[in-house]
Amino acid sequence: MEPRQLQGDLGSRRFDLDWVRIGAFLLLILYHVGMYYVTWGWHVKSPAASHAIEPLMMLTSPWRLSLLFLVSGVATAYLLSRTHQGFLKSRSIRLLVPLVFGMLVIVPPQSYLEVVEKLNYPGGYLGFYRLYLAAYHGFCRGSDCLIVPTYNHLWFVAYLWIYTLALYAIVRLAPRLIPMLRRAAERWLSGLGILIVPAAYLAAARLYLSWVFPSTNMLVNDWYNHAVYLAVFLLGFTLAATTAPWNALERLRWHSLGLAVLGWAADCAFMSLYSHGITLSSHWAIAFMFVIYGTQQWLAIAAVLGFARRHLNRDNPARRYLTTAIFPVYILHQTVIVVVAHALKPAQIYPPVEGLLLVLVTLATCLLGYEIVRRFKLLKPLFGLAVERRSRVLREAARPLPLTRVACGVPEDLN
Repeated sequence: MEPRQLQGDLGSRRFDLDWVRIGAFLLLILYHVGMYYVTWGWHVKSPAASHAIEPLMMLTSPWRLSLLFLVSGVATAYLLSRTHQGFLKSRSIRLLVPLVFGMLVIVPPQSYLEVVEKLNYPGGYLGFYRLYLAAYHGFCRGSDCLIVPTYNHLWFVAYLWIYTLALYAIVRLAPRLIPMLRRAAERWLSGLGILIVPAAYLAAARLYLSWVFPSTNMLVNDWYNHAVYLAVFLLGFTLAATTAPWNALERLRWHSLGLAVLGWAADCAFMSLYSHGITLSSHWAIAFMFVIYGTQQWLAIAAVLGFARRHLNRDNPARRYLTTAIFPVYILHQTVIVVVAHALKPAQIYPPVEGLLLVLVTLATCLLGYEIVRRFKLLKPLFGLAVERRSRVLREAARPLPLTRVACGVPEDLN
């Protein structure tokens, strides 16, 4: 089966999903700045960390990464619609090279500052880096030990590569399955089903898996996350060549938004109880909150996709620039946040002002990094950027003619 027959009619480029991807990564920057100020565990912590902004964090916490995996599934469908030849090699270069580079160069400062702040590590960075590369297991606080080397925020890249392998295996071994799934999606996800079916699945995953396999982002034994992220990745791939589900998402966007906001309010109320030392003793109450979380997870995604399709399916220079810039920005952002936050600590800046400064410095530094990277061919693969190849016409024009043909005055393209 040919790639285009397999993929179906994907139509023109989905500018709305480009904007969704850009927005989701920018939200990630805001979220990781926020992690510095909340009580949840993170690499470094503000002395002013509190519960204050945790409800705001919960606005995106349940769904932002699932949304990225769904959009990645759609993008993979477009890539595979071109050709199967060289697909795995191309995707591996675009994902694994930045992952390895990130683990060796970008991520280590995060781990270093983490042991400095949490364990009062007295050594310098170079001494720490030697231990980092040697997989030293002595950075411990009780039974909690820092695993090095690590990928930290780049776990998304590792998971995406694994899911791409799984999807490619399905496409190659069971090619007829994809058109069948798309026909089923057109039939069953064309109305309220686009809200009910994915929400029911994510609620069930939350209810039955999250308490057995808590989130680790460590690939192994992270079955709740795999059940969520792989499923939405495959869903994105399946929906790529459909029409009715996207129309339904656009049509039901206000319903999705309203229900997602209600779910967020319930999640915040649940968190508030725990922050005040009040626990729910009833298993039914806990199960209900798990269902609310999983349901809200999909409804928020549905709202984002619906509003984006309605209002953002358009091109402009900002989209073209940010579409290319966003992956290098993602690779750099968390290290910039950790380093700058640690450096600003002695200044004791008022937290809201410091937070705004962190966001602005992070964005400026990451975009400057992108501007540097895109100008050097050797740096591009390290940050997931494609290296442009000269077109065949230019290569042919630059190639010298054989001496015998030049001597005879015969053009190279003639026999």
